[in-house]
Amino acid sequence: MSGAAGSSILAQPKQVWAVGFACVIAFMGIGLVDPILPVISKDLHATETETELLFTSYLLITGLAMLITSFISSRIGPKRTLMIGLGLIVIFALAAALGQNVQEVIAFRAGWGLGNALFISTALATIVGAASGGTSAAIILYEAALGLGIAVGPLLGGLLGSVSWRGPFFGTATLMAIGFVAITVLLKKEDRSQLHPTRLSAPLRALGNPALALLAGAALFYNIGFFVLLAYTPFPLGFEAMGIGLTFFGWGVALAVTSVWVAPLLTARMPRTTVLGIVLPLLALDLVAAGLFVTSQAALVTAVVVGGLLLGVLNTVLTESVMEATDLPRSVASSAYSAVRFIGGAVAPPLAAVLAAAFTTSTPYYVGGASVAVAAVLIIAGRRALARVDGARAEAPAVEAQTITIGDAA
Repeated sequence: MSGAAGSSILAQPKQVWAVGFACVIAFMGIGLVDPILPVISKDLHATETETELLFTSYLLITGLAMLITSFISSRIGPKRTLMIGLGLIVIFALAAALGQNVQEVIAFRAGWGLGNALFISTALATIVGAASGGTSAAIILYEAALGLGIAVGPLLGGLLGSVSWRGPFFGTATLMAIGFVAITVLLKKEDRSQLHPTRLSAPLRALGNPALALLAGAALFYNIGFFVLLAYTPFPLGFEAMGIGLTFFGWGVALAVTSVWVAPLLTARMPRTTVLGIVLPLLALDLVAAGLFVTSQAALVTAVVVGGLLLGVLNTVLTESVMEATDLPRSVASSAYSAVRFIGGAVAPPLAAVLAAAFTTSTPYYVGGASVAVAAVLIIAGRRALARVDGARAEAPAVEAQTITIGDAA
């Protein structure tokens, strides 16, 4: 980033800090539930498969909602979209905290996913539009919020989850309520005459593009491995809530570092499909290693952190590729891609629990590794269709941050 951006990063309007704070809390939701999965399973007398549906309902609704967020925000404006998203998160996080059985919590997590989709799809444009000091300063703040939220989510989940599994949900509802008030008061009302409505069918029609369909399919298989590592590992790991929180704090820091700094360095030196063709097999090997050494806590912790390093690169490079693969509007392409990708994330957690119950605790990791290998084969075999991805110039900072967001919002 430029020195000018760096010198002005702290001199921002209050509305930028309000949205930035809400971004941190929204991104915390990615790993917040991880440390309390075993506790919820025990206290609510739920099976591992039922407990894993906490991820499935959240991710499935987030993915489906991505198909309509641009349609909504292009009609009612970013501020209203942000407020609706935050309001839904507050309501459903509080409802989840008060849930009396695992079925209720699963349903409330679905509502939470809808709110999160509306919020995260709109937050970046809002920060860029309101920030002072140019786009670069705004993106530094946004990337900082993203990394902080991803890293702190599991840690906060572990801390509050050590008291009660309801704690992380109450904490999220409280913090998001503060964010809602701050945005309501501080964010300026936009000029609705400047809005350009998009068609509801645009994301689905976009999947007819071969390059976008190929990338979305690869991301679906890759995301199965992603969420085997993220959502299933708390069970064989065997730690208490705080131990799980610290483990995935390390995962979040690793992911944030490579997504923001390492991925751009790699794509500046080699084609994007080459980066994917190298890092996807490495992630597959990491998952296989987790399966081979599943009885060792130290090995599993190492696999989680190494996985975070690899996932950060893959998230960014895959979604940067989506942005450059077609002439479609970027909001439309990202919505279509995200919807398909989140299907893999939604399927993986309960699938992992079923496989572990039917076979061994290592089996989910082997299946996850095989799924990531399929993603690698798709990318390598489809390089000709993705030639435009490799020929594209490096992204401007605003677009790069947007793709990082889409990639890590799962």
